[in-house]
Amino acid sequence: MHEVRTAIVTGAGSGIGFATAVALAREGYRIVAVDVAADGTERAAAAVAEAGSEALPAALDVRDAEAFEAAVDRAEQHFGGPPQLLANIAGIGVAAPLTETSRADWDAVIGVNLTALFETCRIVLPRMVAAGGGCIVNVASVAGVVGVRNRAAYCASKAGVIGLTRSIAVDYADRGIRANAICPGTVASEWIGKILADAPDPAAARKAMEERQLDGRMGTPAEVAEGIVYLAGARFANGSAFVLDGGMTAI
Repeated sequence: MHEVRTAIVTGAGSGIGFATAVALAREGYRIVAVDVAADGTERAAAAVAEAGSEALPAALDVRDAEAFEAAVDRAEQHFGGPPQLLANIAGIGVAAPLTETSRADWDAVIGVNLTALFETCRIVLPRMVAAGGGCIVNVASVAGVVGVRNRAAYCASKAGVIGLTRSIAVDYADRGIRANAICPGTVASEWIGKILADAPDPAAARKAMEERQLDGRMGTPAEVAEGIVYLAGARFANGSAFVLDGGMTAI
């Protein structure tokens, strides 16, 4: 029988976040399903229930620190204590090189992918420390490890996620906190679907993306979720940037 634990999952309404909420539910976690889309949080809650656990939907923009903190307060009251796991998965991207990236796009990507993550960690960490410990898994990207063409803001944000995650691990390990980043490669997601749809030759663009991986295919949200579940339970993993990219960075 699984130990009863609570996990906050941001970006739970779709893609990797949705898959992670379900995967954690199967491991016995109760889920705080955070997403900017209310219908996404409800879909996640229904899927979590189907997986045999319970979810508390929290429709909010992760850039709104006050709204996030209020949701954490509600979750503590509802579930009877602080979360044991924070999975920061919400993210956005802009496909453009630096000189074609507007300041508004830069601010949006950094705001969601890095600043919001700083805020969620800042809010949850003291609660975990007071409870004796906890685990944080932040979704970065191979774009935070190597350069990716036409992803200036995205690369910068994800490199920042890795740096912040390692800093948290170093600063809070002696207080029972583990913090790891996971760095997916190309994953079949709504964002990738939009990039392909906007490409001059979508079929050729898809083929090029698939060929970046050693086995000639993109990853799936469920496969990344497996990595997040692993890091949630791997007690000797701390301060790592766990690359899960189908061999993309080995080429």
